[in-house]
Amino acid sequence: MSPSRGRRPGRPENSTGPDQRSQLLDVAVQQFSEHGISGTPLSRIAREARVTPALLHYYFGNKDQLVDAVVRERVLALMAPALQSVTQPSPGDGASHLLDRFVATVLETVSAAPWLPPLWVREVLTEGGQLREMLIREVAPRVTGAITEAIERDQRLGLLNPDIEPRLVPISVIGLTVFALATHSLWSRFPGNQDIDTATLIRHVRALLSSGLSGG
Repeated sequence: MSPSRGRRPGRPENSTGPDQRSQLLDVAVQQFSEHGISGTPLSRIAREARVTPALLHYYFGNKDQLVDAVVRERVLALMAPALQSVTQPSPGDGASHLLDRFVATVLETVSAAPWLPPLWVREVLTEGGQLREMLIREVAPRVTGAITEAIERDQRLGLLNPDIEPRLVPISVIGLTVFALATHSLWSRFPGNQDIDTATLIRHVRALLSSGLSGG
């Protein structure tokens, strides 16, 4: 009996196209966030997604290709607006405006993707994390370069605190944003912290940076 029309040879009967592929990526990124990439076999993802392992192999081939897809279509796609906020500034933007926009974009974006902070801790901050090289190669040069150059330029103009070390500003910003959200489950349980939301965190980080950059 000949294969039905519109179905590629080898395509599982229960596959439903792009929507299902996207759903599988969502399940994969959640599992990687909870258990780590090395601690998440394809069988676990298939079980959580209620599909057969064959369907994962159909869409992604193998685990390495699945990780590549998660990086491209979930991690880097999510971070794109934050990267754009520093690499494509508005004309005349100084360092303070650039950082204001970057902080707000990072916190709003990451708050909407609770899987990202724990994934960041597991796979970027932890020695041997499988996304560390991706960060160094794809993200860090663009962010650190743009922020450092903006700080140095405004320091030369006498607009910013000369004691600020430009190369450490990106590290400070990541600590105040991504790391703050990664530890939210801890500090949100401290007395009086239960009502701290994303808007409060944005306002706080902006105020800290503004005061420190200006020397006020």
